Amino acid sequence: MKHIDNWLNRITMYSLAAYYLVFLLVVATLLSFAHILPIDPWALLFTTGFLIAVCWLTNTIFAKAFGVPANVESSYITALILALIITPLTGYPDLVTIGWIAVLAMASKYIIAIRGKHLFNPAAFAVALTALTLNQTASWWVGSGPMLPFVLIGGVLLVRKLRRWGMVASFFAATLLTSLALTALAGSDLIVTLQQMLVASPLLFFAFVILTEPLTMPPTRRLQIVYGALVGFLFSPQVHFGSFYITPELAILMGNCFSYLVSPKQKLVLTLKDKIHLGSDLWDFIFVPSRPLSYAPGQYMEWTLDHPEPDSRGNRRYFTLASSPTENNLRVGIKFPADASSYKQALLSMDGATRIAAAQLAGDFTLPRNPRHKCVLIAGGIGITPFRSMIKYLLDRNERRPITLFYAARTINDIVYHDVFNTARLKLGIRTIYTLTDRNRVPTTWKGGVGHISAEIIRSEAPDYQECVFYLSGPNAMVTEFEQTLIEMGVHRRQIKKDFFPGFA
Repeated sequence: MKHIDNWLNRITMYSLAAYYLVFLLVVATLLSFAHILPIDPWALLFTTGFLIAVCWLTNTIFAKAFGVPANVESSYITALILALIITPLTGYPDLVTIGWIAVLAMASKYIIAIRGKHLFNPAAFAVALTALTLNQTASWWVGSGPMLPFVLIGGVLLVRKLRRWGMVASFFAATLLTSLALTALAGSDLIVTLQQMLVASPLLFFAFVILTEPLTMPPTRRLQIVYGALVGFLFSPQVHFGSFYITPELAILMGNCFSYLVSPKQKLVLTLKDKIHLGSDLWDFIFVPSRPLSYAPGQYMEWTLDHPEPDSRGNRRYFTLASSPTENNLRVGIKFPADASSYKQALLSMDGATRIAAAQLAGDFTLPRNPRHKCVLIAGGIGITPFRSMIKYLLDRNERRPITLFYAARTINDIVYHDVFNTARLKLGIRTIYTLTDRNRVPTTWKGGVGHISAEIIRSEAPDYQECVFYLSGPNAMVTEFEQTLIEMGVHRRQIKKDFFPGFA
């Protein structure tokens, strides 16, 4: 399991989704050749290639027309989803219809959008509109018995990467409970209904792929659980309004409407104001937004940087905002490893003429509403960025809170934002306990701690730790390990918050 988690941490969410969808199509093709699936394998291969071409071309044209970065990964993923839910073409009329669906899917991201943020899942919108106008419905053929184990295996990995178990669980619970309750009221066989839902419906694929699309889900965990339950209720095949039955694509579109109402609605185009070498492999980027952004300290955004020849990790990343909402500019702190991706190389070469897009403001890694609530902030490496946002916000508002910050860095040159933390100590009484983890590079004049943050250090510097809310931010291995340490210290899981964004930064 550790090896799987390490692999998931190295791959972007979008790359994993694309690999998963390709895997399903490869399996479906093999099963078709073996006559296990009632699908023409050559038609499936041609349809998939055709959809990829049309989605890519349409996306490229609209991106240039609207002057925004083209998300190539997004066009591929949408095409692959359509290939899995639309019956492969059998003749020229089908070719026209399928091509039209692909065009609608990509166009919806640009046309059915407010302030640059699209409202609906592109694939669902396209098939729903085609069903209403041309009476051509999606078959959702991926939801079949032979595909079930493959959908399940890959889907679990995808949700594990996204960490959206709560939302997916609420969807399953709402769907199954609604279906079984309505089945019982109708006097039908519960076992047959349950079997059909699990084996002969797109339930799993829908939950793992359609429901979890990041850009159309709500920003916080609580709202995501409500979102999952709402879509799950609507997804139940027995739910209808008179003679009108809700299809899977209509269920997600209705859920998208709810998500839009409760989500931030901004998509920004930013220009680079400054980039600062903080030390070692750490850089600070300061951007001027196209319009003011309202956010809570500790939240993250998805950043899209169009650049030539992107590698397999694509042109999108999730970065936590290091700036405070009280500042006019947006700031992100980024680590550049030796094998930096094409995205980060392009980021490092940015100048004032380059544009970068930021959207999907989200995250629950925010300070408690009660200012008297005691907090312990624990950061490792570049995981310090959300804490810079929080503490700068408190400084600018002159708001005192009972906070202790533990900050672990490899060397003294890796410590960043110390000006903010030193000022907070003097003005707000917020203590920062520094520790260097590379014992071989500790200066003789160093007065802070040496080694990793331990339970003993926590007990010593925060003796009332069992009354505190803990915020953990840093490399995934460090966060996971320290979460276990806190639990062994008697800290309840409800008192632990972890910085998380879907994807690879």
